[in-house]
Amino acid sequence: MRRPLDASRLGRWALDGVAALSLGFILLPLALVIWLAFFRQEIPSFPPEGYSLRWFGAVFNHRSFVGGFLLSLQVGVAATAVGLALAVPASLAIARRRFRGRAPVNTLLLMPLVVPGVVLGTSIYVFQIESEIATGWPLLGSTYGLVAAHVLIVIPWAVRLVTASLAGFDPTVEEAAKNLGAGPWTTFRRVTLPAIRPGIVAGAMFGFVMSFGNLEMSLFLVGAGRTTLPIAILQYLEWKIDPTVAAASVMQIALIGAAMLVTDRYVKISQVV
Repeated sequence: MRRPLDASRLGRWALDGVAALSLGFILLPLALVIWLAFFRQEIPSFPPEGYSLRWFGAVFNHRSFVGGFLLSLQVGVAATAVGLALAVPASLAIARRRFRGRAPVNTLLLMPLVVPGVVLGTSIYVFQIESEIATGWPLLGSTYGLVAAHVLIVIPWAVRLVTASLAGFDPTVEEAAKNLGAGPWTTFRRVTLPAIRPGIVAGAMFGFVMSFGNLEMSLFLVGAGRTTLPIAILQYLEWKIDPTVAAASVMQIALIGAAMLVTDRYVKISQVV
């Protein structure tokens, strides 16, 4: 005799079905881009005429893609390093200290996640122009100005994830280390830093990905004759539509995915994400 389905089992199945549909909806464009990168014909059409790897070689033969990748990598690494150097002390102050204006400071640090990229890029563009007029420093169009702007993208991710790591960390462990004679630096290096390392690594990873793939803000700040990879892809699509762009996207996805897998192998990012 068959057991009647209860409401809880039906609800669980419905929830799993909705989750599967949502995941498929998110992954469908990614799957189509990966599929398109292997098309043999220059003008994409369905069904494909065949499959080829020649578009991956075309990426390396295109100077703007190679130069854009190197500039995006340089800016992303520099912005991530500076952003972490600022975000980790800020997270420690927010999580460990009680001071006037703590909540507004926390909101201000997370504000770049809320402000649209076009608005943020326009604001930084005007700020760099005014700063250049006032100080004479060549900020606009320089790599330093672009890195300084991308730091604003990294800080919110790092602050949020490091603060989440600190929320699950018992501060009495730090107090015990200090009572045993450890100084502030030794306590941070041997007690606090290992505990918040997953948050730091996750913040660095997400901050770098956001910086590397940023388009809206970089359009306003990149110098003449230089381009980041997202801008190079956008400029390429103005004149040609072939699988080269899909191949560049697949290589970028593979690079970021491999970095995340290797990182999670040694530092469990899933603890804070």
